[in-house]
Amino acid sequence: MSADPATEAARRRTFAIISHPDAGKTTLTESLLLAGGAIHLAGEVAARGQARRTTSDWMKIERERGISVSSSVMMFEHDNMVFNLLDTPGHEDFSEDTYRTLTAADSAIMVLDAAKGIEPQTLKLFEVCRLRDIPITTFINKMDREALDPFELLDEIHSKLAMDTAPMYWPAASGQRFGGMLDLTTDEFVPFRRLEHGEEGFAVAARQKRGSAEFLAGVRDDVRAELEETAELAREGLPKFDLTAFREGHLTPVFFWSALRRYGVLELLAGLGANAPPPRPLKATVKGQETEVTPGRGDVSGFIFKIQANMDPSHRDRVGFFRISSGKFQRGMTLKTAAGKGFNVHNPMMFMAQDREIAQEAFPGDVIGIPSHGGFARWGLAFAIWRRCVSGHSELRAGNLEARARERSTEAEALAQGAGVAGRRGRDTGVQAGARRRSCRRRGWSVAV
Repeated sequence: MSADPATEAARRRTFAIISHPDAGKTTLTESLLLAGGAIHLAGEVAARGQARRTTSDWMKIERERGISVSSSVMMFEHDNMVFNLLDTPGHEDFSEDTYRTLTAADSAIMVLDAAKGIEPQTLKLFEVCRLRDIPITTFINKMDREALDPFELLDEIHSKLAMDTAPMYWPAASGQRFGGMLDLTTDEFVPFRRLEHGEEGFAVAARQKRGSAEFLAGVRDDVRAELEETAELAREGLPKFDLTAFREGHLTPVFFWSALRRYGVLELLAGLGANAPPPRPLKATVKGQETEVTPGRGDVSGFIFKIQANMDPSHRDRVGFFRISSGKFQRGMTLKTAAGKGFNVHNPMMFMAQDREIAQEAFPGDVIGIPSHGGFARWGLAFAIWRRCVSGHSELRAGNLEARARERSTEAEALAQGAGVAGRRGRDTGVQAGARRRSCRRRGWSVAV
């Protein structure tokens, strides 16, 4: 691995996946991990009991209900690129976790149900992405089921989200008539093949070039005629993909596929690798001077966007999710918070959802875990303020971010400390219980008595 931060940053794509519940976000996550070789068998969200073992949904409540409750971070390599995937909850009851996680993403995949289009939670999460100028790639899922007309779906995206849509592939019908996808760039057809029961891997079939004998050979006559007509309309009437417009947030490339059938996932990964932005420069104030933190900068900088407790049931630990913005991080480094407090990072971790391993080094765009058994309330707030400084938010929004960070950290510590005092009062002396309450009050935490 190269030791040059700028070179390594150029290989990285850090992206989040957003959607309304049940649009197929977690299923797409599993397929992406399978494509990247991070897992060898994709779990099924719809499976029953012990058969439900998706990688990103590792909490007990997630396995029981088949939904995402907490954000997960997963890193994998594919085609000489390094992808940091941030899987986020879709249900609005857990949307605060999603809002925090989006601060660490350089781009996002918006998953839509082909039969439903844009749904309320998708719209809310899109607005958060827009406030942060996050480029959006649209993945229209479940084309193997009956779906809305493709033009109707694209019109809805354009009217509700005020974005141009540039389809990269065009579907040959949907549902039982679904025959595959036509690549609008190369004019090659990608036939759809249903996986056999228990078959692993992907529904990959050889591409068919226009003019060859096999081009559209396995497609019904009515579907072939419909595809030729609608694809021509799409080519002539819809915007062409423009990389600058995409990265500025004015245009979204659109992919029509099926995550459950693992059809089109490799094409989506190729599109992310080619078009999604690498880690971007961030505005910051360093020693009172306005500057720009670039990924190739020599010193290490970053921010904590989330704190997760009890990831390992065997240990009552807390892990701060640290997104690296610049420099080459190495195990054992001493980092400083925005307030100037230094701390050594002896056991940084790389994530695969709940699973973790020691990270010897990391580069801009990577997310590492910094474990702590306490004190993260103050560190987390400090990094939240640092994040506020480098994100370019207005003062009003920055104040809201700081207030929310302080409120979250205070509540978390108050709950932990309050529960500890209340739970031990029957066994502790009055002196010990009083000492704990005074300690909490000195730190500004409310105490349950």
